[in-house]
Amino acid sequence: MIQLRNLTLARAAKVLIEGASLQVHAGQKIGLTGANGSGKSSLFALLRGELHQEGGDVDLPRDWVIAHVAQETPALEVSALDFTLDGDAELREIERLLVAAEAADDGMRVAELHERLGHVGGYGARARAAELLHGLGFRDAEFAEPVARFSGGWRVRLNLARALMCRSDLLLLDEPTNHLDLDAIIWLERWLREYRGTMLLISHDRDFLDATVDHIAHIEQRQLALYRGGYSDFERLRAQRLASQQATYEAQQREIAHLHSYIDRFRAKATKARQAQSRIKALARMEEIAAAHVDTPFTFRFREPGRAPDPLLVIADASAGYGQRTVLSGITLTLRPGERVGLLGRNGAGKSTLVKLLAGELAPMAGERREGHGLAIGYFAQHQLEQLRPDESPLWHLQKLDPTAREQDLRDWIGRFDFRGEMASAQCGPFSGGEKSRLALALLIYRRPNLLLLDEPTNHLDLEMREALTLALAEYEGGVVLVSHDRHLLRTTVDSLHLVADGRLAPFDGDLDDYRVWLDQQRAAEGADAAESGKARRKRDRAAEAADRDAKLVARRPLVKELDALEKKLAGWQGEKTLLEARLVDPGLYAGSGAPQLPGLLKRQAELQQDIARAEERWLELQMALEEIGDV
Repeated sequence: MIQLRNLTLARAAKVLIEGASLQVHAGQKIGLTGANGSGKSSLFALLRGELHQEGGDVDLPRDWVIAHVAQETPALEVSALDFTLDGDAELREIERLLVAAEAADDGMRVAELHERLGHVGGYGARARAAELLHGLGFRDAEFAEPVARFSGGWRVRLNLARALMCRSDLLLLDEPTNHLDLDAIIWLERWLREYRGTMLLISHDRDFLDATVDHIAHIEQRQLALYRGGYSDFERLRAQRLASQQATYEAQQREIAHLHSYIDRFRAKATKARQAQSRIKALARMEEIAAAHVDTPFTFRFREPGRAPDPLLVIADASAGYGQRTVLSGITLTLRPGERVGLLGRNGAGKSTLVKLLAGELAPMAGERREGHGLAIGYFAQHQLEQLRPDESPLWHLQKLDPTAREQDLRDWIGRFDFRGEMASAQCGPFSGGEKSRLALALLIYRRPNLLLLDEPTNHLDLEMREALTLALAEYEGGVVLVSHDRHLLRTTVDSLHLVADGRLAPFDGDLDDYRVWLDQQRAAEGADAAESGKARRKRDRAAEAADRDAKLVARRPLVKELDALEKKLAGWQGEKTLLEARLVDPGLYAGSGAPQLPGLLKRQAELQQDIARAEERWLELQMALEEIGDV
């Protein structure tokens, strides 16, 4: 087991955890939660031996193999498959020793290493690595691609595959769902549920935590506390603890009453569509959740949007893509005020392309895009974080939006996103990804858009900020189009789902549970297609082998026939030549009545020698021709 006893952990003279004691038993799966900067990643660094505690003890079994996801991936020329296989260090060491033993012709050592290779599952290692890459969204054709050719997000996936390839005793995962789409997240959930080792997981995805862990270790006010169950269980227990404080309890009751009023209003106008009913259930669940987040540092709500046109935006029979490459075609979509659409689809299907088309960042290659008069779009995508001025402050960015506003009013607004005091005036350059995302959202919401286009808005956001955004979006009165791998956000925010697949957009008749089933069916179909293509390939190979064999038989047949006839002739000529030479050495031939036969015998001897020489030359030619054709 892992034991922490009276642990004090600090970084840059800041105490993060103080006096913590914790036991982690073999096979336990623990989610590590806490605000950004509370010490979660530092605790991982301590367990990896990269950081030392200020006080107390940390005990880990010495023989444990620890796997974690590297933060950086150099531009290597090694293939994606080999990079993944490198995660199993023992396997690679056995393979290296095996090559050396075979080169040294050491039979005993080769046999010993083959036994070790079987023990570590080496004969199925490539299939195991391929399964990991498939699950994380890589195609077969990409397995042989060098790591250097993949983008940053795909290299993160390769690092994750490499960590999962390691036959570890302890698996440390820090935000593994970043850069993953919903398809890959659902696959990873299943893989982690089957993982036999001990796992510590940092994640801001509540559904992912609920699906993969059996305990929550929460860092708060420099204390580390362990809760039994998933993240939802932790929220209930934390809410009960907070409720014991009178002021917090009163704040909880106000938040619950506010949400209850909103949910009742929404229920009165909701359709019977399955997505809408799922949202009602999710919103009702938020009454419990809100109590556990009442002490959040984020307290914003969307400002009431300006007057909205109806429809907001119309896309008619449009195509979209890049250069000459069409990604989507036949897209027809009408967005009306208050409509909430979630976009589903596998990685690379074209969801972000569609959002860019809606935002006007991509002009349609065909068809039409029409904006309603007075449309005000609020568009959030990760690439927009680069538009923040690194040498300017959050307050400066807000003042650029509204130069006439009072500075205190702007400070109050930016403070709701936890940019308070000196941080409101600090340069944005050193901000973390989560802080930049919070700032971008604060600026977007301040503009009072009547149509929100959100492409993965929760990337890099911690659980508290995600919950605050979820609450705000649930009550937002404008139109929403949302792409997200956060299922909790989707359930509580959208009323209808659309599926992007095979270059088309179509309504999805179902909820997120149905989408999971659809993904399973897609994977099963792909597996069947792969098996069928493999069967067809083997059939083609067998047919090609048969055709090659038949062609060889046709080519060899006359040569073999000629060779057989030639060998028979040679045998006869050799026998005749032997008898003739025996007569020519008989002394009686050269005297008396035998003398007249001598010229004829000598002539025949010369003829036989010539015939045999020509036949042997042809025999060699036939043998060479047969060798070139090859055996059947």
